[in-house]
Amino acid sequence: MHSFVWPQDRFLVLLSAGNLATTQSVVKRLNADIDKSLQPNLRTVANMHEAADYVALVSTDVQKQQSLRDSAGGTYEATFILGGQIGSEPPETLLIYAQGNYIHESNEHPFLQIGEIKYGKPILDRVIKRHVQLEAAARCALVSMNSTMRSNLTVGPPVEMMIYEKDSLNGGRRFNLTEDDPFAKNISQSWNAGLTQALENLPRFPWESEATK
Repeated sequence: MHSFVWPQDRFLVLLSAGNLATTQSVVKRLNADIDKSLQPNLRTVANMHEAADYVALVSTDVQKQQSLRDSAGGTYEATFILGGQIGSEPPETLLIYAQGNYIHESNEHPFLQIGEIKYGKPILDRVIKRHVQLEAAARCALVSMNSTMRSNLTVGPPVEMMIYEKDSLNGGRRFNLTEDDPFAKNISQSWNAGLTQALENLPRFPWESEATK
């Protein structure tokens, strides 16, 4: 997770998945363009779509350069999630594909995922809606990650989280949850207990009811 913050002006955060050499080079290039005041850069783009266009341009260029240096024909693809808010523009979240095209969240599907997504997606599909309160959505995201880590041993802590409040234009609340973090353990244990109780509360099959008579 990489954040780019200019208080009271703009807040952007970038998540990445894919080839590590590509993602590191992209972030390095984004920071270098800011330092050198090259145009465009994340400090000067007018809105989130311009920011996504710029990140996509940098990403595809880096992938091209990486592949030219590799005679073995390796794969240098990477995907990104870019979220944030610029000035008075509404906050947005966009998923930037390796090919440079991107999509954004919608009212019907107000979340995006990259990387290992299949294990943690069901809870997000059921719970995450536009009306869900911010902290509740954050807890749901942690449960989603917990489910993924339980089902896929290649995914593990620490879990980075950023909670940003609309129109605050600051650095948000950012923290890392390690394997032995008390809050993370409490979330996991509470969720497991809740699932067990929910299973117990499900309606019984007809023959089960008859057997108790």
